[in-house]
Amino acid sequence: MWGTAPRVAASDVRIEPWAADGLDLLRRANTPEMTRHLGGPETAERLARRHRRYLDDEGPGRMYRIVLLPAGEAVGTVGFWEAQWRGAPVYEAGWGVLPDVQGRGVAVAAVRQVLAAAAAEGRHRIVHAFPSVANAASNAVCRKAGFTLVGACEVEYPKGHLIRANEWRAALP
Repeated sequence: MWGTAPRVAASDVRIEPWAADGLDLLRRANTPEMTRHLGGPETAERLARRHRRYLDDEGPGRMYRIVLLPAGEAVGTVGFWEAQWRGAPVYEAGWGVLPDVQGRGVAVAAVRQVLAAAAAEGRHRIVHAFPSVANAASNAVCRKAGFTLVGACEVEYPKGHLIRANEWRAALP
C-alpha cells in the first residue's frame, strides 16, 4: 500500500485525549503486523490494563487517539510520557497507525501535534523516540516530524526484553 494511497492533509488529522472507546482501538492495533517491532501482541488483560492507565491520565504526558476528519474515525494512537534516559527525566513519544492508513502522512501529522502538546505542558525540553532499527516506517516518521537521529542504542521493551533501537531527539520550543 505504501505510495499507492493518497496522502492525508495534516489538517485532516487530529489528536484527541484518550477516551473510553479507546479499548477497541487498542484491540484493532494488537496484531502481529502492528506489534512485530514491539515484542508481539499483548494479552487481553494487558490491553485492558494499558487502556485503564491511559484513561487515568496520571503524571506528566498523555495518550491520544489519532482521528481522521471529517469522519472522526480513530486510526491510531500517539502520546508522550515521562521517562528516564541516561539518568535524566525526559519525555518519550510513541505511536501506531492502523495498516490501512499507513504511508499517507497520518503518523507524521499526529506526532507533530503531540510534540506541540508536550511543549505546551512545559515540563521537559526534549522528547525522545526509540523505534527499532528494523522499523523503517517509524524511523521515517521521526525524521519527517522533526526529530534528529542520535544513533543506535539498546532499550528495554517490553519489560525484560532488549531491542536494538534508534535514539531520536526533538527539542521543544
